[in-house]
Amino acid sequence: MTETRPFGTWDSPIKVADLTARTVTLSQLRVDADATMWVEGRPGQGGRNVLLRRGPGGITEEVLPMIEGTILPDVRTRVHEYGGRAYAVQDGIVVFSHAGDDRVYKYNVNKPGDGIVPLTELDGRRFGDFEIADVRESVYAVCEDHRGEGEAKNYLVSIPLDGSGARDPKLVKTIFSGTDFVMAPTLSPDGTKLAWITWNHPHMPWTRAQLHVASLDFEGNIDRDVVLIDDDVAVYEPRWTLRGDLIHVDDSNGWANLYRTEGFTWLEGEDVNAWVDRLRTRRLHPSDKAFSHPHWQLGLHSFDNLDEDHLICSWAEGAYWHLGTVRLDNGQLETWDTGWWPVGNVAAYEGRVVMLADSAAETPAIVEISNGEVEELRSSTWTDLPESIVSKAQAIDWETRDGEVSHGYFYPPASPDFVGPEDELPPLIVMIHGGPTSASRPGLNLFKQYWTSRGFAVLDVNHRGSTGWGRPYRERLNGNWGVMDVNDAADGVQYLIDKGLVDEKRVAIRGGSAGGFATLAALASSSVFTAGTSLYGIADLRALARDTHKFESRYLGRLIGSHDLSDPIWDERSPINHIENIEAPLLLLQGSDDKVVPPSQAQMMKEALEALGRTVELKIYEGEGHGFVRGETIRDAFKTELAFYRNTWGIKK
Repeated sequence: MTETRPFGTWDSPIKVADLTARTVTLSQLRVDADATMWVEGRPGQGGRNVLLRRGPGGITEEVLPMIEGTILPDVRTRVHEYGGRAYAVQDGIVVFSHAGDDRVYKYNVNKPGDGIVPLTELDGRRFGDFEIADVRESVYAVCEDHRGEGEAKNYLVSIPLDGSGARDPKLVKTIFSGTDFVMAPTLSPDGTKLAWITWNHPHMPWTRAQLHVASLDFEGNIDRDVVLIDDDVAVYEPRWTLRGDLIHVDDSNGWANLYRTEGFTWLEGEDVNAWVDRLRTRRLHPSDKAFSHPHWQLGLHSFDNLDEDHLICSWAEGAYWHLGTVRLDNGQLETWDTGWWPVGNVAAYEGRVVMLADSAAETPAIVEISNGEVEELRSSTWTDLPESIVSKAQAIDWETRDGEVSHGYFYPPASPDFVGPEDELPPLIVMIHGGPTSASRPGLNLFKQYWTSRGFAVLDVNHRGSTGWGRPYRERLNGNWGVMDVNDAADGVQYLIDKGLVDEKRVAIRGGSAGGFATLAALASSSVFTAGTSLYGIADLRALARDTHKFESRYLGRLIGSHDLSDPIWDERSPINHIENIEAPLLLLQGSDDKVVPPSQAQMMKEALEALGRTVELKIYEGEGHGFVRGETIRDAFKTELAFYRNTWGIKK
């Protein structure tokens, strides 16, 4: 029998402790021969990132011992602040960045007695995106150098694997520099060529980037460097085939499609121009599909070599992601129906495929496909949810006020034990993703189910500017940030109200980072929303442009339509300058150590609203950065947010 209770008061089996004690994050999936490796973020251990290995015997274990016998390794890089690929593995040799000191270390899984060996010194440099060159006993890496005045410097380095670079830093050699940013070094199978991506201010890697290819001399230094792609396009994920051709993704046709370049054999005495003339690049599968996504973090790995003739790849099409193979000779695409949606890295070895994936009924997990069999190797949660309590995403589209279309996922309240009163509609929580050039996904997410299982409805918005619907859709937000994304969210709410699905008097908007900015902008410009939660959101755009880190320091100008800080639009788009329009109660959640959006942004918002007598609450969590990782922080943030909505809307438990 079900019990009738007001929406928002339902008892849920998803306790706030389950969000941390029984949940981890999974990332950086790779294969090393017949072993599978990944990084597991553990909120219960203060957000520590642990490197795990599952061997052919099916045993999963932590890879790394303590550093110097006492320090727990935290496999994370702070390059670009957002990090990403913090380790590489080859034949049992693991090279990784330790977040505790930003140094690079080596560990040999096959020789545990050697312990962990430092490869760099403690000197203000950060490293990531590692590529092991075992023939030369070195590892290539992206270096972000914070020594000296002004912006950090980014360049490619070669680090000796014998540890000599930790004793003599001059042995950590710079092999490429001269651009504002560099990433994705990838070594050809024969070890004679290196490919990588660069870009310069004011661009981001998904707006305009260059693809480099170079030959390497005997010592591993760059001999001849050629810019293979230098058009007004985004370039993603250079990767060599087993035969020595180069695959990359770019969006020159408006979609992030796969390309193959052949002809990389250097002829004796041939000059660079003649060699370039012999190269042949062609698109593998022309289509309205996105085979990669923006490089917010290092180490994207959306495809891999399945064998000499096929790639295993993932792609976005419409509102969903797919897995399949592409033939290298003719680009023929074959979809694999596994019951899972790829959500992260895809890797392969001798026909065995592993991927990070989720589904409508499963939270993110490490999944293996081998000999036609699909096996879940590791789940991100240890909470068994009855199917009856899971609110599955409903992909919806709605017309925007200017006659275009926006996208999202709607999650109605769901419980096997409770229903709402017949004369009551559920309150709605509107979620705005970060970036803003990223995307929400429809897989099972415990954090969304936390709300729906308590009787709240959720609208997850993929406003114009989101990834997965082609470059034109993503670029619609350029010059319109803080307007178009806000309007898309408000129009989505009105769509649900008109269908009689949600209570128009109880609508909250929430988001982190760029989503927090959209939250603040929405409260200042729309009467649709009656509450808001901003997690490390942006209040003053001009102040942020002066204070933020190098990676995004010019990004804001593209989004609002002007790089000139004296342009009045910087004030017009900043929520702090429209405080008088914010009447809905606001909750601000912020990390004290945030280097992307400093705490001063939340503090100025709170002080300005308090001066007007508005309802505002601010919580600053000590030691947290841009995105909460500690278990106690995550638990308190959700408890605080739930209480905030109940108090704001008069929902009495």
